[in-house]
Amino acid sequence: MTRNGSVSMATESLDPAIFQILVDQARDYAVFVLSPEGRIMSWNVGAKAIKGYDAKEIIGRHFSVFYTKESVERGWPAHELKVAASEGRFEDEGWRVRKDGSRFWANVVITALRDPGGQLLGFSKITRNMTDRKLSEEALRQSEERFRLLIDGVLEYAIYMLDPDGIITSWNRGAERIKGYSKEEAIGQHFSLFYSKQDIEAGRPQQELAAARRDGRAEAQGWRIRKNGERFWARVVVNPLFDGEGHMRGFAKVTQDLSLQRHASDLETAARNVHEFIATLSHELRNPLAPIGAALEVMARVSAGDPAHEAMRKTIERQVQQLARIVDDMMDVSRVAGGVLTVQKAPMDIAQAVQHAIETSMAFINANQHQLEVNIPTGTLWVAGDVHRLTQLVTNILNNAARYTPAGGRISVNARAEKQMAMVTVRDNGGGIEQESLERIFSMFVQGRSAHAHVGGMGVGLALSRKIAEAHGGALEAFSEGEGKGSEFTLRIPLLKEATSSEAATAKPDNEGLSRRILVVDDNEDAADTLQTLLSLLGHETAAVYDGPAALKKVEEFRPDIVLLDLGMPGMDGHEVARRLMAMKMQRPFRIIAVTGWGSASDRAKTRETGFDMHLVKPVDMDQLIKAINERNGSTLH
Repeated sequence: MTRNGSVSMATESLDPAIFQILVDQARDYAVFVLSPEGRIMSWNVGAKAIKGYDAKEIIGRHFSVFYTKESVERGWPAHELKVAASEGRFEDEGWRVRKDGSRFWANVVITALRDPGGQLLGFSKITRNMTDRKLSEEALRQSEERFRLLIDGVLEYAIYMLDPDGIITSWNRGAERIKGYSKEEAIGQHFSLFYSKQDIEAGRPQQELAAARRDGRAEAQGWRIRKNGERFWARVVVNPLFDGEGHMRGFAKVTQDLSLQRHASDLETAARNVHEFIATLSHELRNPLAPIGAALEVMARVSAGDPAHEAMRKTIERQVQQLARIVDDMMDVSRVAGGVLTVQKAPMDIAQAVQHAIETSMAFINANQHQLEVNIPTGTLWVAGDVHRLTQLVTNILNNAARYTPAGGRISVNARAEKQMAMVTVRDNGGGIEQESLERIFSMFVQGRSAHAHVGGMGVGLALSRKIAEAHGGALEAFSEGEGKGSEFTLRIPLLKEATSSEAATAKPDNEGLSRRILVVDDNEDAADTLQTLLSLLGHETAAVYDGPAALKKVEEFRPDIVLLDLGMPGMDGHEVARRLMAMKMQRPFRIIAVTGWGSASDRAKTRETGFDMHLVKPVDMDQLIKAINERNGSTLH
C-alpha cells in the first residue's frame, strides 16, 4: 500500500512466466520486440492474427515489412525508431500491410527498452487493428462530405444553419446566389439581416424561431431583402436541430426564391383585373351615353322654351360630368402606372377638401337615403396639400361608403389632430370588408369590399386614393371587423407646424367680366364650334379655325387676346403652331392656352417648354375656363 492508500504492484513482483503468457495470449494486440536496428525478436498470438505471419516466418526480419511501399521509400520506419530512441516513446496511426498484401489501419506504440545503465536494448512495439473504426470514420467523413457538396451545390435554395440565437453558422452557394451575401459576409451575422425594417420592428424573425421551437417546424411566405436592397418573395422553412440528449443546438433554414412565381401570379391577377376593368369601363361609358342620346332626341322634338328642353339640358350636363370623371380616372390610372402622379402642394385646411368632397358626393349619398354625420373642425388642421387631389381622395372614400352601405344606412366623417398628423376618418355601417381583402382593395382594378354582388365603380378609386395619400407623405388605411360589420377608412397627413389662412389665400382676378377677343383652334370642328358659341354667349368676340395654317393666318387678321389651341392636330400640331405664334406675340402680346386631352405631367412640361401660358385639359370645367380667360397674365400652367 502507498501512503495515500492506493494499491501498488511493482513490476519485479510479477512472475516473468505469467507476464510472458499475458503477452503471448493477447489476441487483440500485436505485441513484439525489435532489436535496436528494427529486426523482429519476438512474436505473439495477436501479432499472427493481425499481421498474418507465423513466428518462424517473421522473426529476424526487419519490421519495415509491415509498411507500405510509399512509407518505406520516405524512411518512415527508421523515423519511428529514431523518435522512440530519443524521446522514449512513439505513437502513430496509419496504413500497414499484412502477409497477404491487404492493408489495415493500425494504431502503433513503440517504446525504447534500456538497461539500468541507459544502454538501448531494443524496442517494444504494440499494434492494434483499428480498421473498423477507421472505415466507419471514413464512411462518416465521406457521407458528410457528400452531404456538404450536395448542400453547397444546390443553387435553387438558400440552405444555412443558425445557432439558438439566430446567428448564421453555415452558408451554401444557393444562399449566396439568392441573398447576395458571400459566406464571409453572412456567417456570424443575425439572420434578421434579410428582413425589412418593418418586419424587424414587428418582431417577425423572433416569431419565426419561436414557432419552430414550439411546433417543431415553421413555414412562411413573405418579402425578404437581398444585399443590394432589392425585395424578393420567399418561401421559408425553419426546423430546430437537437442533439442525442434532446438539447436544441440551433436551426436549419431553407429559403426558396418564388419571385418569378409571385410575378406570374400577379400578372395573371392583373390580367384578370384588367379584363374585368375593360368590361366595367364599357358599361360605365354606356351609362351616360344612353341618357345623352335620349335627351338629344327629346330636345329635337320640343321647342327651346319647353320645360322638357331645360330638363334635358341638365341631364346632358350631368352625364357629361360623369364622362369627364371617367376620363379623369383613366388619366389617373395612366399616371399611377407610369409613376408620374403629381400633386401641387400649398398650405391648406384639410376641412376645405372634406367640404368639397361632401358637396361632390352629396347627390350620391342622398340618392341612397343615407344619414351623413359630419364632425370637421375648420381652421385647425393645416397641411401642405393639393386641394384638388385631396378632394378627389375623400370623394372616392365617401362614394365607396355610399356604394357599399344599404339604403338608409349611416356614414360619418370625422377629422382630428393626432401625433402631429391630420386624421380624416370615414365610417359606415355597410357591407364591411373581409380581413384577407383589407389590403387587396387598394390594388388597381380590384372591385368590391365583400362577397356582395357588383355594385358599380371601376376599381380604381381606392388604389388612386392611397397613391394620393402617399404623395402627400401620408397613408390611407382600411379597417373592418368583417363582412356585414361596416368599414372605416382613415387618412393620415402630416400637419404643418405653422400656417395661416392668409398663406393659402388665392387672389381673385380683378378683371373678371371684361370682353376678350378669343380664337379657338381645334381640328374637331364640333368641339371648336361649340366652344366658340359658348364663349360668344359669355360676351366674348370669337372666331374658330380647324388647322394650324389657318390659325396662323387668322391671328394676323383677327388679332386675338387669347388663342385656345388644341395640341393633337394632324399636319401642323399645336406645339408647332405655338412656336410660330411666339414671334407674333413680340409684336402684339396675346396669351396661348393649350386646350387638349393630353394632361400628364410630361404633357404639361412640354407645353411649358414650348411657351404656352396655360394648360387646360378636356373636357374643360367651365369655372376653370372662365378663370383662365379672366387671368391678367397667364404665366402659370395649371
